[in-house]
Amino acid sequence: MSQESEKFKQKRIPKNPIKFSIQLNEEQKEAKNKILNNKITVLKGQAGSGKSLLAVQTALDLFFRHEFEKIIITRPLVTSGEDIGFLPGDIKSKTDPFTAPIMDACHRLYSKDKIDKEIQEGNIEVIPFAFMRGRNFSDCVVVVDEAQNITENQMELLLGRMCIGSKMIICGDTAQIDLKDKKTSGFDFICKHMKDINGFSVITLKTNHRDPIVEDILKIYSDFR
Repeated sequence: MSQESEKFKQKRIPKNPIKFSIQLNEEQKEAKNKILNNKITVLKGQAGSGKSLLAVQTALDLFFRHEFEKIIITRPLVTSGEDIGFLPGDIKSKTDPFTAPIMDACHRLYSKDKIDKEIQEGNIEVIPFAFMRGRNFSDCVVVVDEAQNITENQMELLLGRMCIGSKMIICGDTAQIDLKDKKTSGFDFICKHMKDINGFSVITLKTNHRDPIVEDILKIYSDFR
């Protein structure tokens, strides 16, 4: 273990629960317990089921309690069917529009100043999925958002980055695949074929956290597909 990791582990662990601005419901609390007891957890659920918020809350909780050295957040840079063309600026300005939803979840859950400070210090790292090759995930919690837009080859690459002492939370919904060829998505594959691996869990969230009308609308789309 590196000296930096040793110093991190020696930090005082908070005696009281971390106070988040949004509280988890019973379904999310049960799912969180499964995340804590597994190495890799897949969170499935339709739009508005709270997948990303639960993943971020769990990651922040583990990080603030000094159980992991850092948080890594990643998602594929895939748009929902509209080609936006070339984006100007550096890597951050190019990826900010894609990571905005999950960063919004971070800021809703905890102090924006604190979250931004941890990002500036490199303790919370946002990595474009395109830069995953060559990375190793050690002593960290990895949150993978919009995983239904990760191809099967990319998913294999992602899972192969895991090192001892890390945890991964993968969020996705097969009804929201934006890949040109939906059959190339690797999300459904891991849900079906890896759920029996020891330390690998697949959880489906069912509660709608948006306006009730959203659930009715999505049901109609689902029935007619």
